[in-house]
Amino acid sequence: MKKSIFIVAVLLTVMTGCRNQDQNLTADVENPVSVEDLKLKSIEEFINTTGTAFPKGEIEQKSKITASYYLEKNATRGRVWQLGDAVKEGALIARLDDKEYVNSVHMETNELNLELTESELRKQESLYEKGGVTLKDLKTASINYANAKTTVENSKLQLEKTRVVAPIDGVIVDLPYYTQGTQVETGSVIVKIMDYNVMYMDVQLPEKYISDIKPGQVVKLTNYTIPEDTVIGYITQLSPAINSDTRTFKGNISINNQNYLLRPGMFVNADIVTNHKDSVIVIPKNIILSRQRGKTVFIVDRGVAVERIIDTGLENMTHVEVIRGLTKNERVVTGGFETLSNKSKVKIIK
Repeated sequence: MKKSIFIVAVLLTVMTGCRNQDQNLTADVENPVSVEDLKLKSIEEFINTTGTAFPKGEIEQKSKITASYYLEKNATRGRVWQLGDAVKEGALIARLDDKEYVNSVHMETNELNLELTESELRKQESLYEKGGVTLKDLKTASINYANAKTTVENSKLQLEKTRVVAPIDGVIVDLPYYTQGTQVETGSVIVKIMDYNVMYMDVQLPEKYISDIKPGQVVKLTNYTIPEDTVIGYITQLSPAINSDTRTFKGNISINNQNYLLRPGMFVNADIVTNHKDSVIVIPKNIILSRQRGKTVFIVDRGVAVERIIDTGLENMTHVEVIRGLTKNERVVTGGFETLSNKSKVKIIK
């Protein structure tokens, strides 16, 4: 009997020792985690919307007469104008040649008549000062001169119809090609120019944001074709009226597009910045765990994961400001936190 008791005692001792050994092994397991050293950063709170970007200026130049068409050269590139060429206001794009039309304007005759009437006016002014002519004679000379001057100005306007020039600075976005010397009819499109150095965008904003969005706020705009770049705009106008069908109100965004990253007609993603803070603790939003006692994250302190309850402030889609619970230079766990518990041993792998 004593022998049996002894054997049972030995077995219990061995089993207890193995269990303790297993517990020690478990306690010594280090959970691999990634961490980030907390530095003071800036964070922005914004409201997201989308819309289509339109050019500030858009002009289509048409032929004002029926004439032979001749496309001019882009002096900067040494070739005829092409789609995508930048143009300055006043640049000659094409000539419309019609000798019969030019002759009908009588430009030379009208200019000669202007010279004669101007000379006659100066003569009448001199005689009037000496008492040689009446006031009526002087006024008649003045009227003749004014009429001649108007005729010359009108003639110049008529001749301008033979020149198709850029009325604004911009970029050629449409340029129907006609064979040089081809006759084009009145009303034919010669060139279309857009100025999209500055653009605008109309957006429909949810009613709940009517007190948050104000003129002058910065807007950050992106498009999938320029994933690495952000274009800056500003809220310029806001409608005070709510659309009863859509529960939205209208806003206008002015876009500074100096590098021509956005193109007319592009569908644009816009983040309207409604709040901003500098030099605060900011962490990724996806590392926050929701517990009964509140929001928590893990930090690493001397090889151990420590759970911290935090209070948050500003937030956006990816990051959040921490206003209580974390301090600068602490190491917050950003990867591998899902399986951690308080006081777990950890191994930093990144």
